[in-house]
Amino acid sequence: MMLDGSIQNPGLFRPPAPAPRAKPLSLIALLGAVKHNPLEVWTKEHFENAIVTSRVPFFQATVVSHPRAVQHILLDNVGNYRRADLQRRILSAGLSDGLLTAEGEQWRVQRHAIAPMLARKAVQNFVPAMMEVAERLVARWLRHPDGDILDVAAEVTQVTLEVLERTIFSDGLKRDPAEFRTAMRGYFDAIGRLDPADVLGLPGFVPRLSRWRARPTLRFFDAAVDDIIAHRRRLLAETPDAVPRDILTLLLEAHDPQSGRGLSEAELRGNIITLIAAGHETTANALAWSLFLLSQSEEWRERVAAEADREFGGDIDGLADRLVETRAVIEEALRLYPPIVATSRVAIEPDELAGTPVRAGAMVVVAPYVLHRHRLLWERPDIFDPRRFLGEARREIDRYAYLPFGAGPRICVGAAFALQEATLVLSALVRDFELALAPGFNVEPLLRITLRPKGGLAMIVRRRKAPRRAGRQERVSEMARPSA
Repeated sequence: MMLDGSIQNPGLFRPPAPAPRAKPLSLIALLGAVKHNPLEVWTKEHFENAIVTSRVPFFQATVVSHPRAVQHILLDNVGNYRRADLQRRILSAGLSDGLLTAEGEQWRVQRHAIAPMLARKAVQNFVPAMMEVAERLVARWLRHPDGDILDVAAEVTQVTLEVLERTIFSDGLKRDPAEFRTAMRGYFDAIGRLDPADVLGLPGFVPRLSRWRARPTLRFFDAAVDDIIAHRRRLLAETPDAVPRDILTLLLEAHDPQSGRGLSEAELRGNIITLIAAGHETTANALAWSLFLLSQSEEWRERVAAEADREFGGDIDGLADRLVETRAVIEEALRLYPPIVATSRVAIEPDELAGTPVRAGAMVVVAPYVLHRHRLLWERPDIFDPRRFLGEARREIDRYAYLPFGAGPRICVGAAFALQEATLVLSALVRDFELALAPGFNVEPLLRITLRPKGGLAMIVRRRKAPRRAGRQERVSEMARPSA
């Protein structure tokens, strides 16, 4: 599959992505593309027409890119669209009973219990912990020889796991973070490969090889999470006044304000695994893509570095909100490489989407990857341009044309946490380092549940040629002092 990635002229970088196909694939070719990289199945029609219905021998799917129709599915008539069986099967491996896969009353109770913990105001309390972890990464990189080559994707994955340890599980994950990183990568690799049985729409009782491959990592997560919960319950029983008031404690104490019901053991385990998976994988990918994109744009690298020089000298309160241009880079990276490429729903009753009739039982697909690059919705959609997310330009973006975290009642509960973390870490890295791709390393987006750089991200890490700011270490120590 040809990758479309080039520089048209200085300042206009076209990041790598599979070139849309001229026409739909045959069934055999479709199965091959889905196995290799599902990102390769999109056609030019998907990026040019508001609604596209595609047919394969056993089912059809309507890809919806009309913002008002997307709003109708995800918000206005959300009760008429249940999660498609295919998506539920993929996500249920290890994440069953958690907020991501729950439906109906089970979802409502969990959402009401968990959402306040990750609201925008609440996550601002985590800024000191996030900054301390970012500064530890800076210190690690400073110990490397200048110009050393690092797998930046692996490095930022370690950071996001450390942030989870400081904010959600502040007395530790009870496992080596490297074990978690390896297990999570194996988990996404296994369940992220669409099984031919899924593409063909075969019943759920037909065995899926990919699910069997995920079983060792699922056993690891079950054992690790059980240890985390058991340790915290012992602390709550023995020394309740000394227990950290982190998200794990809040989960154990959480209850639905209407019914008073707390989380069951299965729901607790499912949500902890979901927080580990979503809380580090998607944020790490956003950081990796942002660092890659900045390595290709001298203008934006200098703008982000200048902003870091200016804002890191101020009060830590509101720091993430002051990093406006850094946030714009993160949002543009999420536009080009959204964490979740597509979500599918099934119509319960007949409906109409932007004038197109939808029968009961029909599958509809809302694909952020397509929406974010659609010719009808964006100017020069394949070009890296964070200006889209600054000032008046940001306000002109249709709410339902930009969905890195979804929309409606099921919008990602951790969006504010992820954006704050990514903004702070990116700013800290660009403040002190300049990154460039390692010679001969080709960047290719790969879809394995989330959208990641294939084979990691080998980059040359050099110290930034800029005066060190007096007193930075003292300010870092001061920021790190408050407990998360």
